[in-house]
Order: sequence, then C-alpha cells, then structure tokens
Amino acid sequence: MSSATTEADEARARTLPPAPPGSATAATATAVRPPRRTVDWRIRFAVLSAVWGFSFLLIKVGTGAYAPFQVTFGRLFFGTAVLAVAMAVRRDRLPSGLRTWGHLTVAAFLLNALPFSLFAYSELTIPSTLAGICNATSPLWGMALSLVALSEDRPTRRRVAGLGIGFLGVLTVLGAWQGFSGLDFSGTAMALLASLSYPIGWIYVRRTLAGSSHSHLSLTGAQLGLATVQLAVVTPLFTTVPDSFPLVPLLAVIALGVLGTGLALLIQYGLVAEVGPTTAQMVTYFIPVIATAAGVALLDEHLAWNTPVGALIVLVGAALTQSRPKRT
Repeated sequence: MSSATTEADEARARTLPPAPPGSATAATATAVRPPRRTVDWRIRFAVLSAVWGFSFLLIKVGTGAYAPFQVTFGRLFFGTAVLAVAMAVRRDRLPSGLRTWGHLTVAAFLLNALPFSLFAYSELTIPSTLAGICNATSPLWGMALSLVALSEDRPTRRRVAGLGIGFLGVLTVLGAWQGFSGLDFSGTAMALLASLSYPIGWIYVRRTLAGSSHSHLSLTGAQLGLATVQLAVVTPLFTTVPDSFPLVPLLAVIALGVLGTGLALLIQYGLVAEVGPTTAQMVTYFIPVIATAAGVALLDEHLAWNTPVGALIVLVGAALTQSRPKRT
C-alpha cells in the first residue's frame, strides 16, 4: 500500500486479524488497509483457494527434478519478485528500524523458510494429498498454542471440543486403528511440523509486530526477501547445482512462487481488507479439498477411504476452534 494512504484509510485499517493457515506473512497479523477492487471478492476467493490448493501438486512436481531447498528457494525468489514489482508500482518503501527487521527475520524463518522447506522435503515421501491435509491442521495447532500463549484468547467448550474432534480426524487420516500401516513417519512428521510452524510464527508476530505503522505490502515484501536470503545461504550448503533444468518442474517452481506465493498473498490481503479476516480465512477449508482432487486427478495418487473422511473431521474441528462467542 502506498505511503500516501489517507487518514480515512488509516481509520478503516483492521488490526490483528486472525491469520489464515498458509498465509505465511507477518502483515496478516498486523494491519491491512482496504483498497478499491474491481473484481468481485467471491471470484478472488475462488482463485486463492485454487492457487493454494494446487501449490502442493506444484511442490510435488518441482521436487521430482530439484532438491527441496532449491524448490523452496525458487518459490521465495519468484514470490519476492512479484511483491517487489507491486511495491514499485505502489511506490511503497521497505520498513525501517533494526528492531522491526530483527522481528521480521524471525517471522521469515517461522512463516516461510521453515514450513516451505519442510513441506518440500515431506513430499519426497508422502503424497501431495496428505501434505495438503496436514496443512489444514494449522488452526488446531493455533488453538492449542493460543490457549497458552495468548491471554486474550479464552477457551470455550465448543472450541475445546473442536480441538479434540480435529485431532481425532488427524488420527483417522493417518490410520491409527491399523497401526499407521504404510505411513511414512518422517514425511508426515515434517508436514505436521510445517503446519505447526505457522501458528508459532503468528503468535510471535502478534507479540512483536502488532500495530506496526508500516504497510502490509512493505512488511510482506521485507519478510519474503529475508526468507529468500536465508534459503540463499542454506541451499548451496546442502545441494549442488543441477546438471539439467527440466522444463515442467522448472515451470512448477516458477508458478509456485509467482502464483502460489506472490500473487496469492496480494489477493489474500485484499480479501481481508474487503470482507474481513473471518470470511477470508474460510479459504483454509477449501485448500485440502482442492489439493486432494488435484493429487488424485493429475498425479494418480492413491486415496483410501480414511483420507477424505479424516480430512472432513479435521475441517469440522478446525471450524469449531475458530468460533467465537456472540457479542451483545
């Protein structure tokens, strides 16, 4: 958002919206200013759901030819490029202050570098459908952590019940009654750890960057840029330059960065500003559905009955954890 935002826009700014899983930016937990929109929000909502749902398929295709760290680096690089262009068009500036940059460095690791890398590594051994469903557990982790870390987030019977139902769904997806037979523990654990990293990052951001005077675009661009630098340091240490660059996996990585990271974040902030965080975060419940459909239809991934049933239970539990008591 331009630094020339009017006082009226500032008055309409929304502070501390709950960050939807997969949003992966500090700005979601700070302030969003509502711009003018020409495309109906329902269309943008559908596009965002599709883009994030297909991201797990793109990760799978990308890791078929490139190392997970290379896929993550490419994702962050092209995503940062999109936001850099948006900042240039809107004449927005990067945040100032060493303290802010220090907090953004931690946020970049927890919300981008770590979970993106974990998802990429997990899909070496687990289907993209399972990775997408694991991503849907973020509201459950967030609910459990907020009860401990956020004093203003009081538990209710419905939300506690949602937490229990959600983790029952996780056990159903993993096939707990049959001893987790055929399950790759390392890949599944990395995917679940990635989904846990998001709410840890959101809580950190709420405690350190909430109420920042910088625009959401400025914070997001800086955060993704820092995550890109982090991967630029790590990637050469654990990977080697590929001998060839297969076109389809390369296009998958580019699409993952341009669409699944850069463009998706711009769409998300517009939705939060226009329809509010509660409606915008409903995209969370469409992501595993689209990820599962894409994996089965395009990658011929096997789908046992317990996977969609467990995913549905997870989504019901996640929805209950996000419920809030009605205000009089």
